[in-house]
Amino acid sequence: MGALAVALVLLGVFFYSVYRTLWYGIGEWGLNKTIGWAWDITNFVWWVGIGHAGTLISAVLLLFRQKWRSSINRAAEAMTIFAVICAAMFPVLHMGRPWLAFYVFPLQNTLGSLWANFNSPLLWDVFAISTYFTVSLVFWYTGLVPDFATIRDRAKGKIAKVSYSLLSFGWTGSAKHWSRYETVSLILAGVSTPLVLSVHTIVSMDFATSVVPGWHTTIFPPYFVAGAIFSGFAMVLTLMLITRVVFKLEDYITLEHIALMNKIMMTTGSIVGVAYITEFFIAWYSQVEYEQYCFINRATGPYWWAYASMMTCNVITPQLVWFRRVRYSILLTFILSIIVNIGMWFERFVIIVSSLHRDYLPSSWAMFSPTSIDVGVYVGTIGLFFTLFLLFAKFFPVINMAEVKTILKYTVNDGPTYGGTNDGSQSASRRNSPTPYSTPGVPASAPVNYDKHD
Repeated sequence: MGALAVALVLLGVFFYSVYRTLWYGIGEWGLNKTIGWAWDITNFVWWVGIGHAGTLISAVLLLFRQKWRSSINRAAEAMTIFAVICAAMFPVLHMGRPWLAFYVFPLQNTLGSLWANFNSPLLWDVFAISTYFTVSLVFWYTGLVPDFATIRDRAKGKIAKVSYSLLSFGWTGSAKHWSRYETVSLILAGVSTPLVLSVHTIVSMDFATSVVPGWHTTIFPPYFVAGAIFSGFAMVLTLMLITRVVFKLEDYITLEHIALMNKIMMTTGSIVGVAYITEFFIAWYSQVEYEQYCFINRATGPYWWAYASMMTCNVITPQLVWFRRVRYSILLTFILSIIVNIGMWFERFVIIVSSLHRDYLPSSWAMFSPTSIDVGVYVGTIGLFFTLFLLFAKFFPVINMAEVKTILKYTVNDGPTYGGTNDGSQSASRRNSPTPYSTPGVPASAPVNYDKHD
């Protein structure tokens, strides 16, 4: 309730800031003639990136038959949907006249020459993000149906029973239902997998298709995709570590899960680090003085502090994950996940603002300073995100019960255990339980072999 109260206060700040933006116009933000994109697009790219881990965990790891995803995929998918909702706010607000937002769609109209410009990457964004949101929503809801049916059968109150009956679509758990469920999940995973790559590729083309020094580079698509997965996994860790403690899910979200997510975060962070170095190399190799100046200006110019924050948070800090003690530490992982998302926000800020603030004409050089409304809109979307996530955690199952049941180990007296590690990640009752039926002599707390069903 305390967390929800804080989130609702931030949501109130969001509504006030949006009211000021719509009523008084974009002049409420800190933009100027030189820097026409700043915090709004920075926040947009940041939120889209955070939404990427959900699809990766749900779709790509499903296709690769990674069973460990079962405990975290539900919350990650929910996070994707809420992050995309937050991201979609910014382009609409930046239009200045959001009531004309439908103009970006190729709709029949009586205004003569008004037609969507299909050559614009901003239009590609509209299609990419709307597709991404739709597929993610269907994928998330499909996984929820069996769990809604479980809750429906156990619900005590009349309102809860009717609500979950409607949400579960008459699911009975028959063999035919499960067969169709598995088929749809696989098809949706196949459809979603290209979206993991395509969505942030198209977002990167907002910049890469321009001729602005610092943006006009071909490394942006893979660089943005790696950065998106990096920040997405960081946010999944932030949320799941809290959820794990609050809902007492230590038996289901084990230290092994946290270590695996840390490894993915470190790998993508290293890819992002290589991309930073490659950008400098290409600027030198191109022998274009404007490109070279842009990158030198990033590191040593007025925004050097943002560049230093980006390099520290995104390249240096994740390398601590090489140490086993850091990988398996709850506190250090939590701190690291927050540092990474701070660093990824600075990365987008550096790319956008430091490339724009000094262009070809020194007479038009300018600096960007955010206003209280800029800060209010950004902080407010964080409030919106956490309000939605907390409501989701309250009323929906935060773990995919149906899928987790398929990889549980059953013991003689103590019911199911979810194999973790022998390092305190399981409760005492689980650790001391009798040996499983299928593996005589092996303690129930031994790691699960995710490749085989017992």
